[in-house]
Amino acid sequence: MFMAFASARRICLVSLLAGGLLVSLSSVSCRVFEPSNKPIDACRRSCERRAKAQCTEALCERGCEFIIDRLIEREGENVINCVAASPRRCTDVVWADCAAKVGPHADGGPPGPPPPPEED
Repeated sequence: MFMAFASARRICLVSLLAGGLLVSLSSVSCRVFEPSNKPIDACRRSCERRAKAQCTEALCERGCEFIIDRLIEREGENVINCVAASPRRCTDVVWADCAAKVGPHADGGPPGPPPPPEED
């Protein structure tokens, strides 16, 4: 009788340890699907460091998501420098204006299409 109780107790202990191991491994493995080196994270840290006079933490995150195309083009630091140098508060307008002034987009882009022909 005592041997059966010890065996059952050992099985229960092993299953608790295995369950705890699975739970701890599952919490670590979640980071596999979401890397911590996203361009937005680096942009946010840089913005908080350089433009802290104009931007709050939330505005830095919003602005970095707003300029994701410039981050992919590796122009994020130039945009952040422009935002930090701006005398205005950190708004979407400032982020958009600075994003339009850097890199290959600095010249304003191609000219618009010609007007349609006039009809008589």
